Parts: sequence; structure tokens; C-alpha cells
Amino acid sequence: MDGQHPAAEDWKIGVDIGGTFMDFCALETVSGRIATLKVLTTPDNPGAELTTGLDLLSQRDGLSPEAVSRFVHGTTVGINTILQRKGARLAMITNRGFEDVIELARLRMPDMYSLFCHRADPLIPRDRIFGITARINAQGQETQAPDPGEVEQALQAAQDAGVDGIIICLLHSWRQDRHERTVKELIAARAPELFCFTSAEVWPVIREYERSSTAIMNGYVHPRVSGYLGALETRLAQKSVPAKALLTKSNGGVMSAREGHRNCVSMLLSGTASGVTGAAWLARQAGLERVLTLDIGGTSADFALVIDGAPQFGSGEMIGDFPLYIPSVSVSSIAIGGGSIASVDDHGVLRVGPESAGSTPGPACYGRGGRFATVTDAMAVCGWLGHSELAYGQLQMDRELAVQAVRVLADRLDRSVEDTAQAIIDIALSEMFVEVEKLASREGVDLRDFTLMPFGGGGPMLGAFLARDLGLSRVLAPRRPGVVSALGGLVADLRGDFIRTVFEPLNEVLLPKLQSAFAELAQEGRSWLASQGHKGAADLHLSADMRYSGQSFEIEVSLPTDALGDLEALSALFHKTHQQLYDFSDPAGVIEVVNLRLSAIGVGPNPALRAAPRQEGIAEARQTVEVYLGQARQIPLFDRQDLVAGATFPGPAIVAQEDTTFAIPEGCAATVDGALNISLSFEAGANR
Repeated sequence: MDGQHPAAEDWKIGVDIGGTFMDFCALETVSGRIATLKVLTTPDNPGAELTTGLDLLSQRDGLSPEAVSRFVHGTTVGINTILQRKGARLAMITNRGFEDVIELARLRMPDMYSLFCHRADPLIPRDRIFGITARINAQGQETQAPDPGEVEQALQAAQDAGVDGIIICLLHSWRQDRHERTVKELIAARAPELFCFTSAEVWPVIREYERSSTAIMNGYVHPRVSGYLGALETRLAQKSVPAKALLTKSNGGVMSAREGHRNCVSMLLSGTASGVTGAAWLARQAGLERVLTLDIGGTSADFALVIDGAPQFGSGEMIGDFPLYIPSVSVSSIAIGGGSIASVDDHGVLRVGPESAGSTPGPACYGRGGRFATVTDAMAVCGWLGHSELAYGQLQMDRELAVQAVRVLADRLDRSVEDTAQAIIDIALSEMFVEVEKLASREGVDLRDFTLMPFGGGGPMLGAFLARDLGLSRVLAPRRPGVVSALGGLVADLRGDFIRTVFEPLNEVLLPKLQSAFAELAQEGRSWLASQGHKGAADLHLSADMRYSGQSFEIEVSLPTDALGDLEALSALFHKTHQQLYDFSDPAGVIEVVNLRLSAIGVGPNPALRAAPRQEGIAEARQTVEVYLGQARQIPLFDRQDLVAGATFPGPAIVAQEDTTFAIPEGCAATVDGALNISLSFEAGANR
């Protein structure tokens, strides 16, 4: 080659694990080749699916583990620990007289209209919460120092209760955390075998319940998350992967696995957030500014908005029964997925979910022992599924098993099997419809301006039908929808979030304090990026939580850094944001700044997608198959790998591929774009 040597091989891998599959998305950066894979999870041998996946990628796609320069992993270990209540046995030390903060919470019931509603038991019961008389006031001044004797008594009571770790949350530690650090040092000296977290080190935000709850969740999942990450790092070392593992975070970014051992709460929503991150990246590649994402797995459907190519963020996302107050990608979820079980209640009413068949045994049609009819079984009965292998050949679908499961319900309803299956699908779609409408109302957006992007194993299966019902005019199905969450990890930025509680009126006196606080946050953010191994420039995003004096809650206002010294500009930005959200503002009102926030971002990989050569024309179907559309009809079935850029075809149709099945309803036209996405546009009057 005239003295030239081929470029060294370099692989970047994104991995996401769910309830049924571990998904892989691997990019060979020299050639731009992308390899994807799904591997069935191994609950009895956690981590074995990672080894299996790497081996398959090596055998099938030539991946060299030694050439992996970036490895990003998303996991549900943390959130499942809370949902299943299998976390650490914890105690908490707080101020005397404030032992009931966790139990009182915000005095809100989950369902205010139910006479039988009750709040979930807290993660730390009242008898393992111990008060001490130490006190720092709201100005950060010490009024009573911690008594080492009281701390020792509380520690002894915690040890007698057999705890694994201790959470420390003392009043006003957002202003001054000296007392929390003192108590932690005393515990470490006397009981080094116990892990310990302070609320200020986890998330130093005003409001005792929010700060306490966040610290408790961090400690509750710590042993299982830390153990999982240790096993992950061991598996990677055994496979000779040189890259240090990165973890996807709830905020859509990534952090090092080393940090994840302690900062566990930041990865509770890693899987759902990385899915939205991947969808946002795909939206930017496709030139879409407004996208409604739909991620359907086995147990749930997750919805999020992508505006101007970026996910929307919020706090207060629910982790089971508990709110998460750290910044996270804003996702709405409903317990309807491909594995959701259909049933007929005592009144003869057909219902779908929230129970799920999960991965074991799964839907009846998987032939893994499932006996109950699920949404996936209903799609198989109606003919939308069952014409190709699933999950890269790991699953074979048996339609007859699905028919048997649905027939049990059909007999109770005195309807045909096909009508019952269609009813199951319609109910699942109606549940999703309600949740999306709630999301749109809450965010104040017109869904007609949005393109639906379905992904996950079940998103393409139901997404186009949901878009039709919602009145959306366009659907974009990515080339590899089944592994979008893994793709999200692959392209995610390093992202760390930092906060300073200010809690003062906005006036000229406050401006120097804001500038000083921003300088401290900026330095903290840059240091964090450096600790993660980032060597490039830091992208700093600043915002503030602000409110009118007298309001109970604040809104987040995005701020340019040069506005911190301009009182008029800061006020105008808040009034404008308040007007946009609530159609109301009070230019004469007194404004309070509650928190100053900063996101430090180290830009991640941005692989270039090569445009496929276009071949205009009508796509050629592999065959026709029978589908139930009120009556049996023959419709075309396409192989995704056969669809070239520029190809078009009308609905109804089915597109089968290795990681999912795309069901396309009647009344729409499909076009394959240069990135091999399938774009659907609905004809006028096609929406129901």
C-alpha cells in the first residue's frame, strides 16, 4: 500500500439492559459500520449476557474487544431495586423533632379521589430514624454543635437494628453542611463497616423532604448497584476491554462507573433517559425539530418530547412510589407494554395491564411457558406478527399459542378470537392516548406539530396506530428501533449537574452573589469533567429556579451567563418564562431566586451517518400475509434489509426486521429516506 498502513480499528459500544433483553449498538469508527444485537437476559447469572453479546459481536461482526475505546452501559438495577423493595437496610440520623419528615412527606395522597388510597411505606421505617439535638439555622450559623455521645447512641441503636448503612440529613445543610460532615466522620471512626451518605453530598437542595428522600434512594440502591458495577468491570477486564466503563444517567448524559459506585441515584432512570437521548440524536440527523418519542418494552410505554433537537428536562419524576428530585430527562410512563396481560374482570369488562408477563415466561406466543394473553399475543392473532424470527433469531413466534391464550378471553366475552384480539389492541392504544394527551396538556404543546418516533421492541408494533389516533401527520421509524436506548448511550455526552441554593430576593445586592455562585459552580463543573477523563472544552449551561414572592413552587429559567449582572435582563427572562407556562406574568411582582443550577457537558461522539444511495421506485414485497382489519385481508410484508433509500409503498403493510416489527395501518404512505428511516405520512381523513 505504498508504505501506508490501514487505520487502527476503533470500536465504541453502547449497551442497555432491560427486563427481557440486553441491547448492543457498536460503532466501528474507521469504517462507520454499525453493528447491533439483542441478547436474552440471564437473571440467574447477571452479567453473563454481556459476555455472550461481546462474543457474538466478535464472531459475527469482527469486533475486537482490545480495540474498544468507549463502553457505555445503561442498567435498570437501581430502579428495579426500589420497585421490588430489595434494597439496603438503612437508618437515618436527623435533627431531634424532625424524625417524621420522611413519613409526613408532602401530605399528598397518590389518588385523592379514592377512599381506599394509602401512601407507600417509606424506605426507612420510623423506628430506624434517630434524632440528635445539633442545629444550624437557616442563615448557616451554628446554634448547637453535635454531641458525640448522642451520635454514638444513635449509631448503637442503628447497629442493633442490623442496618447496612446510615443516611445523615440535618436541617439547612444546603446552606452549611459542617454538621453532616462531623456526624459522618464520627460514624466512620466507630463503624467503618457501614456505608454512610450525607444529604448535602448527594444533592444539596433546599427543602428537607426532597433532600432527605434523594439521599435515602441513593443509599437504598447503593449495595446492589455497586455490586453490579463491580461485576461489570470484572467482566470487561476478563474480555480484555481497555475502555473504562461509563454509565448512562437520568439526565441523559454519562458518568464513569467509578463515580457510579457512590452516585447511584443519578442512574435510576438511565435506561429511559438514554432512549430519549438516542431518539433526540436521530431527530437531529433527520432534521426534525419536534418529536414525540414512544418507547414500548415488555411492561411499559414511555413518552417524551424532543424540542429543537433536545430532550426536555424536569425534576420530581416518579421512581415507583417516590419522587426523584435530581435533574432528569422528562419521561411519562404507563404500565402498558408488549407483555401486558389482558383479562376479563368480574363484571365482564376486558382490561389490559398493569400486570405483565415479563421476560419469564413472556407472552404465550414466545413458547416459553406463558399462558395468559398479552398485547403481543393480540398482535400475533391479528396477523401483524409471526412472519419472521424475532430478536436476531433468538425467538420464534407461535401464533397458535397466542390464539389459544386469547380464546380463553373470547369465550368469556362471547366474541370471536380476532375481535377480542383487536379489542385488546384498542384498549392498549386508548390507555396510551390518554397519557400522551396529559403530557401535551402539561407541557402546553400542540401535538399536531410533532412527529412520532417509535422505538423499543414494541414501539414500531403500535406506534403508527397511536399516531393515527392522536391526529399526528407523520411517523419516523428509525433503521434500528429496537436498540435506540443502546444508541443513546453510544452518542451521549458527559453531563454533570450542580446546584447552589440561593433563596433570596432578586435585586442589585444579589447580583454579585449570583456571579460568585456561578463561578464556583463553573469551577466545580470543569473539575468534574476532568475527573471523568474529558480533555476537551466544557460546555456550561446555566439556569435558575425562580418564583414570585409568596408562591410555593418555582420554575426553571434558562440564563445566559452574561445576564447574571443585569437585573433587568434576569427579571425579563423570568416574566417571559412564567407567561409562556401559565399565560400570566406580573412585571411589578417581587422575584425570588431559589436555586442556581449548572450543567457541565463534555460533548460525546457524533458519528456521521452515510447516506444510502437512492433508488426511486415502488418497494417490492417479500410476500403477502393475512391480517385481520375488521375482516381478513391480504397485505404486503417487506424485509427491512431490502428497503432502499427512495423506495415507497402504501399502507396497510408490515415491515419485518431483526429487532422488531413495524406495523403500518391503512391510509398512509411510506417513504424510505437516505438514512434508511421509514417515514409515514397520513392521508387527509385517515386519522380516526
